Amino acid sequence: MPGPSLEMERVEPQSLKKLSSKSLKRALDLFPPLHSQLPPPDPESRKIRMSHKISVEYGGIVPTASQKPTRTADSGAPSCGPAGPSNALALPDSRNVKTEAGQNALVVGPSAPKEPNHIGISGKGTLVVSAPGSYERNPSTSAIMERISSRWPRPEWHAPWKIYRVISGHLGWVRSIAFDPSNKWFCTGSADRTIKIWDVGTGQLQLTLTGHIEQIRGLAVSSRHTYMFSAGDDKQVKCWDLEQNKVIRSYHGHLSGVYCLALHPTLDILLTGGRDSVCRVWDIRSKMQAHALSGHDNTVCSVFTRPTDPQVVTGSHDSTIKFWDLRYGKTMSTITHHKKSVRAIAQHPKEHAFASASADNIKKFSLPRGEFLHNMLSQQKTIINAMAINEEGVMATGGDNGSLWFWDWKSGHNYQQSQTIVQPGSLDSEAGIYALSYDVTGTRLVSCEADKTIKMWKQDENATPETHPLNFKPPKDIRRF
Repeated sequence: MPGPSLEMERVEPQSLKKLSSKSLKRALDLFPPLHSQLPPPDPESRKIRMSHKISVEYGGIVPTASQKPTRTADSGAPSCGPAGPSNALALPDSRNVKTEAGQNALVVGPSAPKEPNHIGISGKGTLVVSAPGSYERNPSTSAIMERISSRWPRPEWHAPWKIYRVISGHLGWVRSIAFDPSNKWFCTGSADRTIKIWDVGTGQLQLTLTGHIEQIRGLAVSSRHTYMFSAGDDKQVKCWDLEQNKVIRSYHGHLSGVYCLALHPTLDILLTGGRDSVCRVWDIRSKMQAHALSGHDNTVCSVFTRPTDPQVVTGSHDSTIKFWDLRYGKTMSTITHHKKSVRAIAQHPKEHAFASASADNIKKFSLPRGEFLHNMLSQQKTIINAMAINEEGVMATGGDNGSLWFWDWKSGHNYQQSQTIVQPGSLDSEAGIYALSYDVTGTRLVSCEADKTIKMWKQDENATPETHPLNFKPPKDIRRF
């Protein structure tokens, strides 16, 4: 018996106009004219994307070996650890992740899953990060919660400094100082155009040298010869023979006043910087100028030398510090961190580092590359004319307003702020410190001041960490400039 015949559905004949309008409608559906309107977000693709982000960011957070991994909370169960407070860490994208119920949170709990690659985000999903104890810090979470201030070195305790002797004798501002390598005497240069030599132990005047016709701004005593060098505003650089107590050489070449002077530690070379914006290199024996280190745009007011490259470092009123190649007489690098004149620079006697002082800040740099380390943690808020560092890591800075601040070198903490007292008969405005120097042992500090006196400082022998405790707070933010 034949089966029922299937009748084919009749297809209506469609006109060409109808077919073309259908095709046009589909094209408009596929390619809408409003290109600026994005399609609505797909919740499923968003879940996958967030799951991948979390696994990449926090996939390395695994429980420590001492912990036993426990099961994670199901997607329908509330994400609660054992009794105790749970700390929520916000994910970087705060728009996508909210702290409302039904959304995602990163929770610090007592244990963690050991499958970081299969972390998904469901309606109430959580990612649990291990914490070994309620009061201990987990090394895995410390990487996330790392704070810079916790790594800041704590300052060493130093006894406070006090004045123990005031020496009067000069008739003008005392502008420069240098110690003898034997530590038996020191010399000071003044605006009264004289150089005076004093006994370190007693403070008695031993000798007065005359020869300059303007104030003396730079002094240095050679450790290789019986020579002392002086420089002043009269454009003259003189070499004194200390056996005959007279000038034996003069170095001519500066076009204006000479502000700073330094001796090379291993070579017979003298360096002077002045208002003509040039640091000149002199051969001590022949009186010849070996180099004219030109490149600064303003007065060269501070210089120091070292046995290895960079052998010459200069600071200037143009707010820059330059490293010089002594062989070719060319600039090696320029440091432009300061915004004001760099009137004082000082090298650490042991470390390969130096500090530079300006009215805006005191900064520490490494040697030989000149990388910026950090700023000192306080601001003296005055023009700093002088700086000195001893081997124990105590840095002293003297300002135009008579403030003498003591710093811990390692941490940059200012642990003592002293104010000099002008001698009777002087104006209060004459409380300026123009030069500072430690003796060879680093236990005595000598300051040269605008009230025509020389003050000697030493550490308080009776001070203890209990009587003078450290008041140190690590910085919350570190300025990298």
